[in-house]
Amino acid sequence: MPRKLPTVLALTLLGVAAWVSFAAAASPEVNLYSYRQPFLINPMLDAFTQATGIKVNVVYAKDGVLEKLKAEGSNSPADAVLTVDVGRLNDLAEAGLLQGVKSPTLEANIPAQYRHPDGLWYGLTTRARVLYVSKQRVKEGAITRYEDLVDPKFKGRVCTRSGKHAYNLSLIAAMIAHKGEQQARAWLEGMRANLARKPQGNDRAQAKAIHEGVCDVALANTYYMGAMQTNDKHPEQKEWAASVRVVFPNQGDRGTHVNISGAGVTKNAKNRDNAVKLLEFLSGELAQKLYAAKNFEYPVKTGVEWDPMVASWGRFQADKINIVEIAKHRADASKLVDKTGFDQARGGS
Repeated sequence: MPRKLPTVLALTLLGVAAWVSFAAAASPEVNLYSYRQPFLINPMLDAFTQATGIKVNVVYAKDGVLEKLKAEGSNSPADAVLTVDVGRLNDLAEAGLLQGVKSPTLEANIPAQYRHPDGLWYGLTTRARVLYVSKQRVKEGAITRYEDLVDPKFKGRVCTRSGKHAYNLSLIAAMIAHKGEQQARAWLEGMRANLARKPQGNDRAQAKAIHEGVCDVALANTYYMGAMQTNDKHPEQKEWAASVRVVFPNQGDRGTHVNISGAGVTKNAKNRDNAVKLLEFLSGELAQKLYAAKNFEYPVKTGVEWDPMVASWGRFQADKINIVEIAKHRADASKLVDKTGFDQARGGS
């Protein structure tokens, strides 16, 4: 049985092939490293090429892009990086792998809280970290804030994936940014005490657990609702989604926590101007509408119409804290998960 290549090596070999492809491509062009799956972004990239005549050459990867860019150095063919989660964007920026971009178009289209103050990266879509709540076993209004997850009435009734996952780290980091590390720790310990089971699975698994009666409340991202509601291949997921309602926490105060997908121009971009044009296009109304709808996310550009299914979950006030502030506390959030033994909780007590 052939051995699987290590991620970085596999990406390096893939990069060699991409370099040949990039070099052979007709000008003008832009070379993109993307964490996002082809079916999500190809429609926008095709629209960009049609509108500008600029060809987009893409290398897709699940991880390892930071290490790849480091290894390639000034020889990297990449002009831009497209990824999910502010943590990955922040890691690229702190590693010195992105360059600042000042663009009136980007600054007009993307609110300040969703872009790096020095233009190292720009958010393109948002996803909200919400509560999935049992329609049958939790009355409307019984839980309205993240802080309610520590209420004793929810003892043995809360589910979530690992606290170490990027989605939860971002939420914990936001809690630190707003309330300080001591209160964030107390919140995490309180939620740990209310867990129905050890943190596990992905966000869809939390909806499944609610459907099966394992728990009544769970943390999850909004776009998984759309993925489940439209899943003809696995229709049982439609039943999971139908058993829960989406609650946008903290609408009476700071707003619901959101994370982003985003992009930046690489430090050694050979086609810098084309890379900037790509980011500007992705921030525009057409691409924003297509991009957000493809993965049931929210456009960052104000005034862009939401996908009907996304809109069906309700309007909400998002936390307006600059996403950069959240990224700064991710390491501390990870340490809190360890200090509280969150992922080792047995739950069900």
